[in-house]
Amino acid sequence: MATPIPARARWRFQAKIAAALALAALADLLFFDIQAGSVLGLFALVWAAVTLATQPALQRDQRAWALLALAALMAGVLAFDPNLLAWSLFWVSLAMAVLVPRYAAFGDAWQWFRRLLLHGLTSLVAPLTDWMRVQRLKGRAGRMPIMKYAPALILPLVGGSLFLALFAEANPLISDALSGISAPSLDGNTIWRAGFWGIIVVTVWASLRPRRLRLRPEPLQQGDYVPLPGIGLASVTLSLVLFNLMFAMQNGLDLAVMFAGVALPDGMTYAEYAHRGAYPLIVTALLAGGFVLMTTQPGSPMAQSKWVRGLVIGWTAQNLVLVAFSIVRTLNYVSAYLLTEMRVAALLWMGLVGLGLILITVRMVMGKTSAWLVNGTALSAMAVHVGCSIADLGEISARYNVTHAREVGGHGVELDLCYLNHLGPAALVPLAELQMRPDLQPGFRARVDNVRQQILIELLPEQADWRSWEWRNALRLRQLPENLRKISIGDPRGFHCDGSAVALATEAPATIPIDAE
Repeated sequence: MATPIPARARWRFQAKIAAALALAALADLLFFDIQAGSVLGLFALVWAAVTLATQPALQRDQRAWALLALAALMAGVLAFDPNLLAWSLFWVSLAMAVLVPRYAAFGDAWQWFRRLLLHGLTSLVAPLTDWMRVQRLKGRAGRMPIMKYAPALILPLVGGSLFLALFAEANPLISDALSGISAPSLDGNTIWRAGFWGIIVVTVWASLRPRRLRLRPEPLQQGDYVPLPGIGLASVTLSLVLFNLMFAMQNGLDLAVMFAGVALPDGMTYAEYAHRGAYPLIVTALLAGGFVLMTTQPGSPMAQSKWVRGLVIGWTAQNLVLVAFSIVRTLNYVSAYLLTEMRVAALLWMGLVGLGLILITVRMVMGKTSAWLVNGTALSAMAVHVGCSIADLGEISARYNVTHAREVGGHGVELDLCYLNHLGPAALVPLAELQMRPDLQPGFRARVDNVRQQILIELLPEQADWRSWEWRNALRLRQLPENLRKISIGDPRGFHCDGSAVALATEAPATIPIDAE
């Protein structure tokens, strides 16, 4: 006879089902069919708390507590300023927290990338596989208790329905009450809501019942040197000599153009020169880092050669100069064409590339493992992403632009009001500060005012709804003077994105046809 399901295990499973449905109901209440505001952070915090309450293994693992603390931090960021980056970091932290008790060793970033990828893929079918497993267990243990009493329910249900129908016919109060009960209509909104509940249940179920992932361990150890065909000590040495000479030429030309005043080719401006070279040079530095990473693996003849090590250190130094020149090029381009969120991200990416080159060199010189390099790079990238999820790159860009544009005496191009309009609430305070400047031309001030009001027209209704209300936007509105929180332009469709009025088409006067006769 099959062993029945333990009562404690059955209770835990049923509690997780109830928790998943409760979280789906909470998500429905907070942000179904609406752009979620700060309530998204509340949902994330409740989700993390429910996960902790239903996973005893998490409560006994200090590593899981550290990851849950990071998840709680990202939930706080979501409450302050909901954004996709913060949500992604919250999910990664929570997923790592529920998976880490299953591994004795924490592992490296490459292992965690594989674990999280497999965790995300298996989570799509986890509720179905769990349901099938429960059905198999039911079959082994016999019928569930409710099935034993099912025949006993037939008579009371049938008899009760019959008497209720007779009472409804005799009593209008009962008939009216029953007539008000109707099955939900299967319209588009009902289908979308059912799909929404399904998505939430599948998403949270992954943290309530994580899969038992069995990946073949591939730790990155000290002696992980893999010989590459056709690449030996001689070829690497000659390549490094050639690369050092080529990079010295490129860095020398950059130095001459940007700091010694060497003339550019006819028709090319310094801004074009800066923009043309910034990103290709970063790609060059990445390729250089990949070359060093593959050819100077710990334990390889190249890593043990003093000549190669010296050439690599010199080449890495030149790559760092190359990255520095890329940053200078980008800053020069920003001074000419102002700032955008993508340019801020590009500057941060360049900094990460430079840090990665330094870590690669330290790994070779100090004999560190590949796991040390991967973890160091991953931690650096995580720190930058957490910082970006907290900082407001849009407001940083808008504030720089309104203080360096040509209209306010700066050396940059004319202010791109369409871009500030695209930034939305992030540009609200900088626009208000610009509008209050006494040295603006009246026409430009009017356009700035129109753009500010266009943003308010979309923002104020969202802030009036508690589900789409955002903490950061509330602080932005509080920073505005009282007279700049009002809307007077009426229909925003009467204005372009730069605040200029839409020219109304004038009807041509009717002409009277001339009779040919």
